[in-house]
Amino acid sequence: QVQWVESGGGLVQAGGSLRLSCAASGRTFGNWAMGWFRQAPGEERDIVAAIDWNSGRIDYADSVKGRFTISRDSAKNAVYLQMDSLKPEDTAVYYCAADTSMDRVVLRSADYWGKGTLVTVSS
Repeated sequence: QVQWVESGGGLVQAGGSLRLSCAASGRTFGNWAMGWFRQAPGEERDIVAAIDWNSGRIDYADSVKGRFTISRDSAKNAVYLQMDSLKPEDTAVYYCAADTSMDRVVLRSADYWGKGTLVTVSS
């Protein structure tokens, strides 16, 4: 059974940093597209960043450009999200996702999803 597990969330002050990790077990995802999403209370789940190993394409939401960096380690079957200069509006549950198609990841239709990790940014 395939499982994605996020870690690295927590409470941080505004201006601080966190690094989220998402690791998979049960199969390898060497060439798959991967992404990070977030969902605040009462809001839709929105894309934060996505990376396509095959094309090298990387997408970021405008709200996080210049502050967040997505990366991956295929050997470890993992994807990361480095979050710097955090703001209170970054508070949300963060989810990782994976799919063979970058378009499906971006459109929130990925086949595999983690259960989420909570990030809280205090002002």
